[in-house]
Amino acid sequence: MQELVAGKGRTVYHVAGGEQSPAVYLIRDREAGGILVNTPPFDEALAETLAADGGVAFLFLPSGRGAADLDRWRAALGAEALAGQDEVAAIDGEVDRPLDGTIRLSRNVRFYAMSGRTAGATALYFKHWPSMLFLGPILEPGADGWPTLVAHDDDWSWENRVMGGLGLQDLRFEYVFTDRLDDHTRIGPEADRGVKAALQRFYA
Repeated sequence: MQELVAGKGRTVYHVAGGEQSPAVYLIRDREAGGILVNTPPFDEALAETLAADGGVAFLFLPSGRGAADLDRWRAALGAEALAGQDEVAAIDGEVDRPLDGTIRLSRNVRFYAMSGRTAGATALYFKHWPSMLFLGPILEPGADGWPTLVAHDDDWSWENRVMGGLGLQDLRFEYVFTDRLDDHTRIGPEADRGVKAALQRFYA
């Protein structure tokens, strides 16, 4: 695993994927515990590594696109699966807690429903430093590496994506993570400025 960001209350690691498949991240959060964002194809050795040093309490699926072998990961890690309530039908495996806008993992962790790329795509936001936003497929790196809106033929609703992007311009976050992670991708710091500028260029 590669450490991406380390702060006083939170550390983020890149676990797998990012180019040909959705990036998988491990978050070690002081309040919420271990959170795996997306699940890769099941690997027993990786499961043992993730279970060590605090374990994994939650499997957060921003969309069904990042859910591989979900039930095997749930069993191996003893973790609860979380996904947007409108995304559950697209996920092969059991979602323990469909996110309906009322669930929080701690006072500083919240979820935002942002359908468009998929019916129930959902973002994960950590409010306090280092503030972070996990967007799954909702945005992806543009020409300058900062996440922005990129249209796809299989978008569930391009109109929803465009409207949802407007709300992101007022959100503050130091780091941002999407399903795409490669040498071109920018994650921060001052990610909110980079994303806001990229979205402003899009809307212009």
